[in-house]
Amino acid sequence: MNKFYYAFALFLAVYAPAQKVEEQRVKTMLSALAADDMMGREIGTPQNDSAAVYIARRFQENKLKYCTGDSYLIPFEYKGKTAYNVCAVKPGKSEKTLAYTAHFDHIGANGKGVDAIFNGADDNASGVTLMLGLADYFKDTDPAFSMMYVAFNGEEKGMKGSQAIAEVPSLQSHFKNITALFNFEMVATESQFGPNTLYMTGDNFSDLDELINASAENKLKIHPDPYVGQQLFYRSDNVVFARKNIIAHSFSTVDMRTATHYHKANDDISVVKFGNLTNLINSFGKTVQKLTPQNFSPKYNDTVKLQR
Repeated sequence: MNKFYYAFALFLAVYAPAQKVEEQRVKTMLSALAADDMMGREIGTPQNDSAAVYIARRFQENKLKYCTGDSYLIPFEYKGKTAYNVCAVKPGKSEKTLAYTAHFDHIGANGKGVDAIFNGADDNASGVTLMLGLADYFKDTDPAFSMMYVAFNGEEKGMKGSQAIAEVPSLQSHFKNITALFNFEMVATESQFGPNTLYMTGDNFSDLDELINASAENKLKIHPDPYVGQQLFYRSDNVVFARKNIIAHSFSTVDMRTATHYHKANDDISVVKFGNLTNLINSFGKTVQKLTPQNFSPKYNDTVKLQR
């Protein structure tokens, strides 16, 4: 009998179901990052450092491994100061890796008007929250892919953080194992395509969206980029890794035609559709859980242009 219980316990440890992420958890994380006391998380400020530490603590809660060294915080220099990216890994059954990324910096506070703080709830506390939500979702699983979580700094200043971390020598072995990188950028609202949908920038450059849709759960749907003329593929951190020949796209919900909160002081938690964001986390997690190195290997086609 003891042997039976031991075997059953081992089975549960290896095949434990994913942890559904609750809406209150999503609210707590996003609200902390977009709070007034974060002062818009501008790189080079103490509040930006506080946001990095907050993300690192969430990684610690999920018992993730360091990407390198003895800290989740990966330093780089910005205008004579030390700034931080935040990086963690969850080893899986394979060294092949799926990377989930989002930038956590925003544009700070301008000191003018009644509301002087650019909280950046959508841009991009929402993307970081989706990434952190996936870390919660997979906390007690033994995934087929290893998983890498990276919160980039300095995106608003020209992708400074992603450019810095992409060149860290001790991380190159991790990067070489990345099968696909999912960069989450402004996912607080429902997309123009409806609930539980995202669009993928540069969708015509690879088959990543098609492969995700083929395995989609809970009616998750990835749509083509409806704003091709805005060149969004080249305007976020994904392009830094695309130039390393890694399949790397950004995923978003923001309607670029009608959004009135982009880089404005009204980008606060009032714009966030928490129910939809929670559904995206759980649907994306359930979808990814079906992927293995044997059935998921996206590729670029010959239309992608990376030398920009």
